[in-house]
Amino acid sequence: MAKLAPKQIKKDKLLEQGVSLLLEKGYHATGLKEILDTVQIPKGSFYAYFESKERFAAEAIHHYIEPFIIRLSGHLQDPETDGLAALKAYYTGLIGEVAQSGFKGGCLLGNLMGEIGDTSPLCRDALLDAVGRYSALQQAALERGQRQGSVRLDRSAKSMADLMLNGWQGALLRMKVEQSVEPLQAVCRDLLDDYFRV
Repeated sequence: MAKLAPKQIKKDKLLEQGVSLLLEKGYHATGLKEILDTVQIPKGSFYAYFESKERFAAEAIHHYIEPFIIRLSGHLQDPETDGLAALKAYYTGLIGEVAQSGFKGGCLLGNLMGEIGDTSPLCRDALLDAVGRYSALQQAALERGQRQGSVRLDRSAKSMADLMLNGWQGALLRMKVEQSVEPLQAVCRDLLDDYFRV
């Protein structure tokens, strides 16, 4: 495994801290100084890593989604595992983590879509890329389930993956307001255990 250069390590720390603050406070309420202070990097040095706050947010979007992509891919590693069962295991794990976190944050993608998705072309492109990659993996899982006979064939895997993504994002918003995992459990129950099944 290659050793990361000190500059890359600092950039990764900035992105990690930035994701946390963007989740907690949103784009407009997150100041560069606050991010830099927590990572102990001088303010003038920020621009050695990112050309603007907007570029930083776009890279934070990619930094945020990558662990979810890796994790979902891990559930799909074994081609014999039923695609629907893999999705259910993935979402069950997420629900457990959300409950432990005290229902804070929700999803950075959904939060930023609502805050800057229509005002920042750079961030909109990053969001579309992240959502597209995430949705494509879920589509692949559902296509596998269709081939294996567990997922209905009268709907396209793409339309069901989009429905899952949209339902999950809405459930995350309700989760924050209701301080409960029930909306997340309901969307999984209604889609993964019912609507998507043969």
